Amino acid sequence: MNILDDLKLQYKLGGVAMRVIYWNIACFLISFVFYEFSIGQFIFPNWLALSSDPEVFLFKPWTFLTYAFFHDGFLHLLFNMLVLNFASSLFLTFFTQKQYLGLYILSAIFSGIIFVLSYYFLNYSASIVGASAAIMAILVATTTYQPLMNVRLLLVGNVKLWHITAVILVLDLMQFRLGNMGGHISHLAGAVFGFIFIKLLQNGTDLSIVVSKTIDFFANLFRKSPTTPFKTVHKNYRPTEKPTSRIVTKDKTQQQIDEILDKISQSGYDCLTKEEKEFLFKAGK
Repeated sequence: MNILDDLKLQYKLGGVAMRVIYWNIACFLISFVFYEFSIGQFIFPNWLALSSDPEVFLFKPWTFLTYAFFHDGFLHLLFNMLVLNFASSLFLTFFTQKQYLGLYILSAIFSGIIFVLSYYFLNYSASIVGASAAIMAILVATTTYQPLMNVRLLLVGNVKLWHITAVILVLDLMQFRLGNMGGHISHLAGAVFGFIFIKLLQNGTDLSIVVSKTIDFFANLFRKSPTTPFKTVHKNYRPTEKPTSRIVTKDKTQQQIDEILDKISQSGYDCLTKEEKEFLFKAGK
């Protein structure tokens, strides 16, 4: 199995969090089309980045989401993906993958709205990119639900989850007037949305259902429907025939897949042998 096959398998088996990370990395690689080597920075067009100019975002409403998948530099991407991976693993300990994706998308949109409203009333004009607001929402949501959860940090030891979140929020507040004010506004908006998301969820209101139903609607819209009506097919049947071995083979294959997936859930994907990875890749085709 080559590296490309290995990446495909991780994408397929890694769940929604791994896919979101892959999407962010893919968008970053695509964004090199907009990299200005002469000045050494990314110049994102206003149909990707979220602009605070009403004449731009009112005619490009999709930018309230697309901005959350692009990053202004490798270090920006690297730090965000490390925190996203950390926050995702904690969030998915307690909640579903649909709730995760719903929170990521809704918090990005909410934070984008707060950003453009803030800059409009402050009479500022700027554009933002980055997944930080959605990441902050995921982290704060998990902290709101389980603040006393123990997290082991390298060189530090065990700390409470709320300690980590509090430090990040304080750093955001300290840098509020130093630069990238729009980014910090969106970060704090994401934190507020993460808190609201969990409080509503605890009261029986799951906001992520909006995203799930929207995705299901478009998935069903483009799903190929049967071209012919149902009809009854008669076949000769001989009771003395031995059952085909295809069902047995399928059961054994599925059993082996389940055993490998259990192994992944307990020890991670990297614990698989080369033969197990190849088996999963072939089974997923």
